[in-house]
Amino acid sequence: MRKKKRNPVLENVLVEDYAAEGRSLARIEGKVLFIEGAVPGDVVDVLLTKSKKDWAEGKALRVRTPSADRLTPFCSHFGLCGGCKWQMLPYSRQLAYKQREVEQNLRRIGKLDLPPLQPIVGSDLTRYYRNKLEFTFSNKRYLTREELEQRDAAGEAAPPEPGALGFHVPRVFDKVIDIDTCYLQGEPSNAIRNFIRQFAHDHGFSFYDIRAHEGWLRTLILRTSTTGEVMVNLTFGYDDEPNRSLLYEALRHQFPEITTLLYTINPKWNDSIHDLQPQVYSGPGYITERLGEFVFKVGPKSFFQTNTRQAEKLYDITRRFAALTGSETLYDLYCGTGSIGIYCSRGARKVIGVEVIAEAIADAEANAAMNGLEHTSFFAGDVIEVCNDAFFAAHGRPDVVITDPPRAGMHEKLVHKLLEMEAPRVVYVSCNTATQARDLQLLSEKYAVEQLQPVDLFPHTHHIENVAALTLRKQ
Repeated sequence: MRKKKRNPVLENVLVEDYAAEGRSLARIEGKVLFIEGAVPGDVVDVLLTKSKKDWAEGKALRVRTPSADRLTPFCSHFGLCGGCKWQMLPYSRQLAYKQREVEQNLRRIGKLDLPPLQPIVGSDLTRYYRNKLEFTFSNKRYLTREELEQRDAAGEAAPPEPGALGFHVPRVFDKVIDIDTCYLQGEPSNAIRNFIRQFAHDHGFSFYDIRAHEGWLRTLILRTSTTGEVMVNLTFGYDDEPNRSLLYEALRHQFPEITTLLYTINPKWNDSIHDLQPQVYSGPGYITERLGEFVFKVGPKSFFQTNTRQAEKLYDITRRFAALTGSETLYDLYCGTGSIGIYCSRGARKVIGVEVIAEAIADAEANAAMNGLEHTSFFAGDVIEVCNDAFFAAHGRPDVVITDPPRAGMHEKLVHKLLEMEAPRVVYVSCNTATQARDLQLLSEKYAVEQLQPVDLFPHTHHIENVAALTLRKQ
């Protein structure tokens, strides 16, 4: 067998600037080098992972001279789990780089004459801001380089590793980092996860082996809410009622704050539960969350914004950009569980939500009913197919459209559908400003961008939301 070639290491590289998507950049002999784990101003040694004619990619291996901006990461798992990659950067600098990325994407990709970009809306909470986390069980704990070197130096046969419960290592599909403390979700999240792991070890429960597709414990999903409710959903590779009851009764005794406890049996090769049916062990099977004056039912498979407090700010901006007066028909496209449409409903005469996922529409209808709304209607199906002339005749043409697509942005056919609808006002909520810029360029055939407002929902990551208000040009 040929020995695997070691990637070269570039020493004493001066990091010059931020390069978007959480990376920084340097220039080496006329070549642009994109670096993970570095802060502008650092002098670092870079492990080269990819090298092309004009550019290269690498990872900061060690910091020779730290930038004046560099902070000590607060999480012991920093650099391994792949989350919170900007912990070493002050939050004010994170916001500045995100603001610049939004502006550069809109101008470089959109190539549009744009209004001034409003200052980014930062998050009041920079830790413990998520209301949902998913953890993975694995019979293979990820070992750091230091742990492997210590094991090799000892020269002894390694004892079997206990199962791990935590996050996958980036680009390593079959090993999991055993997470002790995660700063993304408030308590009792860490306490519940650590209790389940220890209980499983004490009782000899098997952790999932992704390669062999065997083992009992697979995933743990925790949801919390600002109302104080807690949901726990454990996924098992097969049913084992005696051990499941043993574990769940221990959980109920240890954590009386758990308001709903579910389990899901997943015999598939993948971990997705979207095509499976979680079963209720105790509680109502859902939790409730509050956004502004509205209450929402959040089930084990519901999509809901994962930063509740910041979602309120995002929706406040969306509602303000919609400029509703009480007489408009509002279309909420990619409506999910109806949260944006419901949040804006007090200012609209009628709200029409369209979403391709039927289960989400059922949640949207339940949420509208919980809030006593009688002027909302939700429809399952592809917007391109649903919004035809017969639909407009039955429900009215939109005065305002709110669209909140996934990271891939809007399908080009939907952009053409919006151009065909000719709603006087469109509010585009985006979680990917690159695809938003592309779509805005296409919409510029009939629309002008009136307002732009970036919002940070995910501190210590490179992710950023942006809201754009568009008005129909006079023909």
